[in-house]
Amino acid sequence: MPDDPSQSQKPENGGVAQLLNFIVDRAHVGIFVINREREIVLWNQFMEIHSERKADTVVGHNLFEAFPELPQKWLDRKIENLMILKNFSFTSWEQRPYLFKFAHNRPVTGGVDCMRQDCTLMPVKDEAGEVQFVCFTLFDATDTSIYQLKLEETTEKLREMSNRDGLTQLFNRRYIEETLSTEFDRARRYGNNLSVILTDIDFFKLVNDNHGHLAGDEVLRIVSQRLTDGLRGTDILGRYGGEEFIIVLPETDIKGAEILAERLRIAVNAEPIDAEGDSLTIAISLGVTEINEKTQAYAQLIAEADLGLYKSKDSGRNCTTVYYPGLDQDSD
Repeated sequence: MPDDPSQSQKPENGGVAQLLNFIVDRAHVGIFVINREREIVLWNQFMEIHSERKADTVVGHNLFEAFPELPQKWLDRKIENLMILKNFSFTSWEQRPYLFKFAHNRPVTGGVDCMRQDCTLMPVKDEAGEVQFVCFTLFDATDTSIYQLKLEETTEKLREMSNRDGLTQLFNRRYIEETLSTEFDRARRYGNNLSVILTDIDFFKLVNDNHGHLAGDEVLRIVSQRLTDGLRGTDILGRYGGEEFIIVLPETDIKGAEILAERLRIAVNAEPIDAEGDSLTIAISLGVTEINEKTQAYAQLIAEADLGLYKSKDSGRNCTTVYYPGLDQDSD
């Protein structure tokens, strides 16, 4: 094969050559060719339009000098590997979003800043089988990337919705137990602190019975918000069931958990809640525990916190009880 791919057709095949040149130029695909010295020898119309550089201004010039913004180290390595292996190479937009930072004509709401490109490198060999040229094709993958982004966003929203309680928007029981299991394993592995608070609303049945379920729902929402407002970014709050809530406290010892529990108790009880026109003063009871060398499973932490909560209820409500071994006997 001749050194210049533009002269690869014999004179008698000029009609075929013109047809090929027409197709290459009109194809809605970026096509350009470089030689072993990285000099551009072909630059089709797609590349002209999107780079805003005419072929006669770039052909004969070094690719990296003409376009210094290209990832030269990465791209030069791919070119060199292709010349050694003499085989095709492909890069998806998911691996590298683009080779050339071309504008696109999609709405800005698509969330894609510039054209996404799939890139193929093809070796062009001479009669001895040596690679003399590398032909690049750039496929506009912007629509695919936008659809993929929207699909991922939708999937994430659905996943998030599946982890949330519909009324309070707190994490649900399934998610909170999965999280506690993960944090329990991490605490055991690295010797970290881990505490759990279990709490529920005092006399919540009376709220529903005397003021209606809509008032009860509003109480649950406001209590959830007050608990949320009192937590740190690393704390994990969930609705455990009915009027019961659970708080997972990574890297928190029992003293810190007790201080937090008291702060939450005071915050919930500080101001009346307006529920369906009624002003209700709401209190909560809490049980607190922490991981230790005898804790066998994350479920044990929930059971211990529940014993503390039961003790708080038994002691008159609106208080916090820290679990200790033998508390269950003391509660009988």
